[in-house]
Amino acid sequence: MWRESWRELSHPLGFVNLAMWLFSGRCRSRARLDGKTAVITGCNTGIGKQTALDFVRRGARVIMACRDLQKAELAAEDIRALTKDVEGAGRVVVMRLDLASLASVRECARRLLETEQRIHLLINNAGVMACPKAVTEDGLEMQLAVNHLGHFLLTCLLLPRIIRSAPARIVNVSSLAHMAGSINFDDLNSEKSYSATFAYGQSKLANILFTKELAKRLKGTGVTTYSLHPGVVATELGRHFDSTYFWGVTWLFNNVASLVTKTPEQGAQTTIYCAVEESLAEESGLYYSDCKKTRPSAKARDDETARRLWEESARIVALGDWDPCTAEDSAPPSAAP
Repeated sequence: MWRESWRELSHPLGFVNLAMWLFSGRCRSRARLDGKTAVITGCNTGIGKQTALDFVRRGARVIMACRDLQKAELAAEDIRALTKDVEGAGRVVVMRLDLASLASVRECARRLLETEQRIHLLINNAGVMACPKAVTEDGLEMQLAVNHLGHFLLTCLLLPRIIRSAPARIVNVSSLAHMAGSINFDDLNSEKSYSATFAYGQSKLANILFTKELAKRLKGTGVTTYSLHPGVVATELGRHFDSTYFWGVTWLFNNVASLVTKTPEQGAQTTIYCAVEESLAEESGLYYSDCKKTRPSAKARDDETARRLWEESARIVALGDWDPCTAEDSAPPSAAP
């Protein structure tokens, strides 16, 4: 800790970074992940990469499920270099996953089920934020597709294997921005109107409601679920700000807002906490921020909305009558929507 602090102090914003460490939550668990397999989405950069690095240091086999294989391989090489001298370090492998394509999600799940006999941790980390209106190849609004529906389908397809691997945990990276969102069942796909900010808030609210409903359906299986706000983090997530709002917003976020934003390592702490903290083993379906349990918005606590969102999501991704929470650990349905 002191070595890290002195390194940060040598940076021009060193005292700011150190202050963020002092006032931000930090995962202090020394739990090992030897023999455990973790799947992390969108982890070639930012808090996902830091989460992968932490898990490898703890001894886990980490599957980096990313859209851009070249960037993911470079990130994997960085992690291997940083952990080459760490005693008991785990391994990292790369697998392609494009959450904007339900076909890619199904293919990634198929490969994971072929290669991984156990999946102990699923970290649904990938996301897009406040992007201009875009529609995926499946005709879905981009933010809803990537942030929620792609992760919903991936989780469901892997769920029988995760249940077989219990005790296991599923962690969904949400955001404080969920407070600005609501689930608009009359226009879930933003076909009637589109607001980049609302669509993002809706998708992040969906993350929390999914976590809540999943916890209810998994009760008694040994699989627990968690959602979280990582904080305002200096990552590439704000790359669409200029095109969505006005020119210069990205520069302001990257330069001025950096005075009060977390580093990716700091931003990853609550994800890591939810994944490894021993005291959370009996908690499920709750929401966390700065490594402590936090109360989300009233909309995020609505049982009926959570149930209805599950059913609507299952319909959109074409799960049919297949129930991933009770299904045998065998080949999941392969029908495309």
